[in-house]
Amino acid sequence: MASSGEQVARLSWFSWDPTRLLHLTATFFLAYILLTAIRLFRRRRWTMESFTKFPGPPMHWLYGHVHEFLQDGTDLDKTMSWARQYSCSYPLWFGPFMGYLTILHPDYAKTILATTEPKDNVSYRFIIPWIGEGLLVLSGQTWFRHRRLLTPGFHYNVLKPYVKLVAESTKVMLDKLERLMLQGSSVEIYQHVSLMTLDTIMKCAFSYSSNFQIDSENSYIKAVYDLTYLTNLRFRCFPYHSDLIFNLSPHGFHFRKACKLAHEHTEKVIQKRKESLKNEKELAKIQQKRYLDFLDILLCARDEDGNGLSDKDICAEVDTFMFEGHDTTASGISWIMYCMAIYPEHQTKCREEILHILNGREALEWNDLSEMTYTTMTIKECLRLYPPIPGIARKLTKPITFFDGRSLPAESLIGISIYCIHRHEDFWENPEVFDPLRFSPERSDNRHPHAFIPFAAGPRNCIGQHFAMNEMKVAIAQILARFELSPDPANPPIKIPQLVLRSKNGIHLNLKKVI
Repeated sequence: MASSGEQVARLSWFSWDPTRLLHLTATFFLAYILLTAIRLFRRRRWTMESFTKFPGPPMHWLYGHVHEFLQDGTDLDKTMSWARQYSCSYPLWFGPFMGYLTILHPDYAKTILATTEPKDNVSYRFIIPWIGEGLLVLSGQTWFRHRRLLTPGFHYNVLKPYVKLVAESTKVMLDKLERLMLQGSSVEIYQHVSLMTLDTIMKCAFSYSSNFQIDSENSYIKAVYDLTYLTNLRFRCFPYHSDLIFNLSPHGFHFRKACKLAHEHTEKVIQKRKESLKNEKELAKIQQKRYLDFLDILLCARDEDGNGLSDKDICAEVDTFMFEGHDTTASGISWIMYCMAIYPEHQTKCREEILHILNGREALEWNDLSEMTYTTMTIKECLRLYPPIPGIARKLTKPITFFDGRSLPAESLIGISIYCIHRHEDFWENPEVFDPLRFSPERSDNRHPHAFIPFAAGPRNCIGQHFAMNEMKVAIAQILARFELSPDPANPPIKIPQLVLRSKNGIHLNLKKVI
């Protein structure tokens, strides 16, 4: 039997001692802070050594280059001023520990985009709670499998019937704009275009009829706007890179609330389709439909082993396509409308071509798309100057050497500035001049294939680029057939790069009915 002294010692060891607990907690916390600091400073030193051969603009010891970007409409002008000074690439630091090599040259972009290198694990990590681990952020064999399973969803036969659906959604938007036009002031078009592209993606990809354009206070649209803003804010604010700090902050709470709204919308779409599948005797009747939509492909896809996508995979791909399929095209169409407004001579040429093709009809048909020669060149010139995705990022899994002999080691972070590449003076004559004829066959043949990459390039290019181009063509054709567009001098757009290219104050245009 233990002595009384041993019993007292044992009790004192297991007894609740707040002071001891506080001391242990503080010790562990300090050790964690110390180890994190050591890891971060090692990473900083390693990154700076990797960037030795790549000169760039001076950086602040704490902010890096973040303090240069004020989200006031001058951010992209700042990147262009550096691009003129450093023609191939330069290091860009977000805080003291996270540095990217920003690529400005098509040959540099080609070196990266020719590979299947994954998206970076910093900026894209912040949107995973929103869109899940879908095609946008996956890597390796999982990405390859998903890409192979999803590719049939963008086949010619699938895209062809969408032209009519895009036309229907666009007509609803134009009817709204016509009513707003009668109020006598300029119209902020971005919000209406966003609702139209969401309505379109719901009809085309999910065969889901919605009233998004009528219900302009739609909670999903608001959630997407909030999630885009908060993701961009988190990337720019170094303390928010910590999941703990961000989740405890008011911004983190708001982010989770918006995620919940977005996910509820996605789950509703998927659940409705699953119920319809049960009513249609599973796959038999679905496969007899005139075409399969994107959600059909997700639910019915099987690999060579007969395995389909899990419920989690399906949710992630739907969330990804919901974001990429409506927000990016909304940006593209809105900036195209702005360009048409400020370059009326090109607007007139496009309208003349469109009215000739329509020949009295209200909407385009599939075969008309290939006849829109000048309008297509104009759309491409708009995408050159105002790319919906201003930049993309990658993380190297192996060392890489660029065409000029400079190299980067594995684990390096790469940022590809699509905005700057599209304005590179060595590849575009008078790059700030709006000139659709740049994309005529005779002037395009000898152009560097990576000088124009609005949908990226290589094996990880945008899987839905043909869908997006078709949607933009149909929408712009109907818009120009009904309205003359002109800018509002009192409200010029303030362009800001977030996940997509937006305007801080919206895009305000004057509309006039075409006679």
